[in-house]
Amino acid sequence: VQLQASGGGLVQPGGSLRLSCAASGFTLDYYTIGWFRQAPGKEREGVSCISSSDGSTYYADSVKGRFTVSRDNAKNTAYLQMNSLKPEDTAVYYCAADADPLRVGVGAPEYWGQGTLVTVSS
Repeated sequence: VQLQASGGGLVQPGGSLRLSCAASGFTLDYYTIGWFRQAPGKEREGVSCISSSDGSTYYADSVKGRFTVSRDNAKNTAYLQMNSLKPEDTAVYYCAADADPLRVGVGAPEYWGQGTLVTVSS
């Protein structure tokens, strides 16, 4: 069972990136997927999540209107489209999954990807 996050990199303020979270060893269809981030010297925070049941989404206030979470169950992959990036979005981004959405909601999902670094800087 593995989650592989990718798509991070260096981008200028105002730019965009799309992160991917590919699952292997299990089917994402039945899992709520969460995206989390941890900036240097800060605690990990929840960014966004998407449910398995009805595709409902949640966004932290800091990214609302700029980030979009989605999933492609046929590809067993989830995505985080990040637009209008700001320097304060710089962090290691992690995807995570759990069949129990409440565990994702409290930041304690069962499965975690390895993280991908996003740096927003001019």
